[in-house]
Amino acid sequence: MSGFSAEWLALREPVDHRSRNKGLRDLVARSNSASGSLRITDLGCGSGSNLRALAPHLATFQHWCLVDYDPVLLQAAAHALQMWADHAALRADGVLELTVASRHVTVSFEQADLNRSLEQVLDRPADLVTAAAFFDLVSEDWLQRFVAASIARRLPLYTVLTYDGREVWSPSHAADAQMLAAFHAHQASDKGFGLAAGPRASARLTALYENAGWGVTLADSPWVLDASDAALIASLADGSAAAVAETGLVDAAHVRDWRHARQNAQGCEIGHVDLFARPAS
Repeated sequence: MSGFSAEWLALREPVDHRSRNKGLRDLVARSNSASGSLRITDLGCGSGSNLRALAPHLATFQHWCLVDYDPVLLQAAAHALQMWADHAALRADGVLELTVASRHVTVSFEQADLNRSLEQVLDRPADLVTAAAFFDLVSEDWLQRFVAASIARRLPLYTVLTYDGREVWSPSHAADAQMLAAFHAHQASDKGFGLAAGPRASARLTALYENAGWGVTLADSPWVLDASDAALIASLADGSAAAVAETGLVDAAHVRDWRHARQNAQGCEIGHVDLFARPAS
């Protein structure tokens, strides 16, 4: 899976960070507070936004392995993390040593195809697996495979900002429902893991973990965008319209009209869900 630019990830990062469910984040932190150190594997890391959001809230000593298919994004992550940290040093072996918010964080980077090499990635020693805006892109078969592998290794999962299909734009537009249905159809296309679960992903993860006797906690984490987020709103309008156009399910004139209206929308709310799954105590 690839195709996400560092520019798009940077545009969405402030909204991603403010939208995460703080209560669930704090539960994850408390659940891992017994040890002063934590090993974390971050799937589909992009430019490292998930680490930047979480590291200040976790253990004093942390080691992150950032995993992505795109080597350009891994390079962007290494650069962005060095610029972000209070102190940063790059070791000869490519591992970053960071100090941030009194935490000592080491970061390694792994270029991997998570469709072909999932089990090998999860074999890496870890106390927690994380991901952000990732699981709606994978197939239901891949979800089953991932849950089976994480349960076999007793790896808790904390994933955030999984798209849940809810969208409300302001003001409303006559084509909203038609455009959303077509966008969901595009969401279900193959993103490199088979036909994507899309908005069903969180429900499927919950069922798979609960059927295995694991505890699952869900929490809403919607993007709530207003005029201060105009650049992101315009980018969302462009991206959604382009995706819908690819499906051929909506007349091209309607797509153009909707895109123009949405580029100048007053605001919108895009639904997401955060999830924490862990072995039953």
